[in-house]
Amino acid sequence: MVQYYYYPGYQHQQMQQMPATPPQIPAGGRPPSGREQSFIENILRLNRGKPGVFHFSFEHAIEPGKNTLAIPGMVEAAGRDHVILSSTAGKRYLIPMIYFDYAEFNEELSYFDQTPM
Repeated sequence: MVQYYYYPGYQHQQMQQMPATPPQIPAGGRPPSGREQSFIENILRLNRGKPGVFHFSFEHAIEPGKNTLAIPGMVEAAGRDHVILSSTAGKRYLIPMIYFDYAEFNEELSYFDQTPM
């Protein structure tokens, strides 16, 4: 059973702490600091078109023991929760990022500027 307690000033205090408007992100989608955040989808997006092998694992397998997938190919696009890959065999895959394990590349990757501000 969940206990609920009444505190008359709680809602009023909470409302005062919240900003009137949410922080705005410019049209380019970058954080106000001018730096990208190093989320996996942003790193994959920076390396679009570079050949690699992309590894995924799935909780439920069609056949026992076959719950992993390695796709040789390249990133076409990456979103917050998905990646679109084109394989060397000519297939295109749309896979949720929750299944992504890691990627292997045989060349240098593009990454964000690491110099301190």
